[in-house]
Amino acid sequence: MSKKGRILVAMSGGIDSSVAAMLLHDEGYEVVGMTMKTWDYATSGGSKKTTGCCSLDDINDARNLAVSKGFPHMILDIREEFGDFIIDNFVEEYLAGRTPNPCIMCNTHIKWDALLRRADQLDCEFIATGHYANSREENGRYVISKGLDDNKDQSYVLWGLKQEALARTKFPLGGFTKPEIRQMAMDQGFEELAKKNESYEICFVPDNDYRGFLNRKVDGLEAYMEGGRFMDADGNDLGEHRGYPYYTVGQRKGLGKAFGEPMFVTSIDPLTNVVYLGREHELEANSMYVRSVNLQKIPIIGDGLEALTKIRYKDKGAMATINNLPDGRLKVDFTHNVSAIAPGQSAVFYDGNDVIGGGFITRNEEVPTSHARRIINKEVAS
Repeated sequence: MSKKGRILVAMSGGIDSSVAAMLLHDEGYEVVGMTMKTWDYATSGGSKKTTGCCSLDDINDARNLAVSKGFPHMILDIREEFGDFIIDNFVEEYLAGRTPNPCIMCNTHIKWDALLRRADQLDCEFIATGHYANSREENGRYVISKGLDDNKDQSYVLWGLKQEALARTKFPLGGFTKPEIRQMAMDQGFEELAKKNESYEICFVPDNDYRGFLNRKVDGLEAYMEGGRFMDADGNDLGEHRGYPYYTVGQRKGLGKAFGEPMFVTSIDPLTNVVYLGREHELEANSMYVRSVNLQKIPIIGDGLEALTKIRYKDKGAMATINNLPDGRLKVDFTHNVSAIAPGQSAVFYDGNDVIGGGFITRNEEVPTSHARRIINKEVAS
C-alpha cells in the first residue's frame, strides 16, 4: 500500500473529479475511482438531449481515465436509495411550495454515506471529491472553507456534512482555479476532457424542465392545480396561473401573463393555490427562519452571533445576527434588506472564508410536508 494511503475518489466523468483523481494519484495515493449511478436516464422521460452528469458517456470517460492512469475504477449503483429519498423529497418540496436544492440533499444524505460505506469495504482511509472547497482540522473540529476560485467555490453546497464525514474527506481542487484545472488536463494529454462542457442541470432532470418532471412524477397534477390565482399583497386578483408548484420566489420570467410592468413571485401559498406577485422592491425582507441546522466550525451557535449569510449558491452574502428559537430553529436578522428569500433553499453562515454551518430556509408558519403527500396520494379533492 502507498505511504500516502488508499483513497476512494468520486468520479462523475467530468473534468473536476477526473483531475482530482489524477492529482491524488500523482501525489502518491493509492487511488480507487468510483462512479455513482444515481438515475436511469432511459426512463427520465425528458424531451431533450441528456446533459446531466453520470450518463453512460460520463461513466465511460471516468473508466477510461482510470485505466490510462493505472488505477481501478468501479460503478456504484445507488439508484434505489437516491430515488427513494432525493427525488421524493424534490417532488414533496415543490408541492409544499418550497424550492429545493437536491444537490445539497444528495451530498448530505446519500453520496457521502454511500462513499464512506464502500470506502470501508475497500479498506480506503479517505474519500475525495472534485468540489472547489478546502477543509482542515482546527480546535478538534473539521472545518470547510471556500475554494481559491471565487467563481467556482462550492463550500455553500457542503454545509450539511457531519464531522465524521469531514474527518475522512479530501478536496484536492480547493487551492486551484478552474483554468488551472483545465490546463492540468491538457498537460496530461486529456484534451477532450479539458474541453468538456460543464453540466448545470439537476442530474435527474437532464432537460432542465422541472415542471415537466413534476407532471410525470405526479399523475394528474396539472388537473389538480387548475384554478390557481395570481394575487398582489393587497389581495387583488391578477388572473389565473398554472399551479403553484410551477413557480419559485424571485421568478420574473415565465409567468405566462403580461402585467404592464415587471412583476415577481414574492410568496407562494400551497394551501390555497395562490401565487403572490409584486414589484421588485416587494421581494426585499430583513429576516428569515432556518431549520435543520448543521454546524461545522463551532458546536453551538450562541445568541447574537454575527455572520455573513448566503441565501443561494451565487449570493455574495449579507451580514446578519443569528439567534436561537425554542423549537430548534434559528432566527436570522439581516443588517440590510436582502432580496428573494426562498423557503426550501439553504442559508449558509460564514466566518471569513470558513463555513460556520447552515440549514434550510423556512417560513415562520411552515407548510407541512403532509400536504404534498396528500396531493401525491390523491387524498385532496380537486
